[in-house]
Amino acid sequence: MTTTPKLTEADLRQFTGTEHYYRHSLNRNVLFTDGAKYLADTAAAYWLLDDIALAQFSVKRLAHEPFQAWKLSVPSDRTATLTCEDGNFNLLHNRSYGYTDFPLDEVVIWYSNGVLYLPSEH
Repeated sequence: MTTTPKLTEADLRQFTGTEHYYRHSLNRNVLFTDGAKYLADTAAAYWLLDDIALAQFSVKRLAHEPFQAWKLSVPSDRTATLTCEDGNFNLLHNRSYGYTDFPLDEVVIWYSNGVLYLPSEH
């Protein structure tokens, strides 16, 4: 068994735009890009896209926020914290996870105009 992650930050930086948009299955108002799909496919992290998309329904503070910066942080104990800021360092939402096998220590996903995307795709 190898301990090398299947996903690297360099893998994500290769996305500098998108050719396709994918409609989220649980929140049909949310689209995501090639880079976000690659992240979810490669890291088995559709749960991350799901949590962000579903928060658009359930967290009232997010309803009228035009830009959201979502960051998943994974310390060495494999717990995780998902935070959402408004782009001006104002915390809008956070969620904790007791365990994750997400392969990176940190990942950022932006949400704007109904689209989830990687910062490099902006």
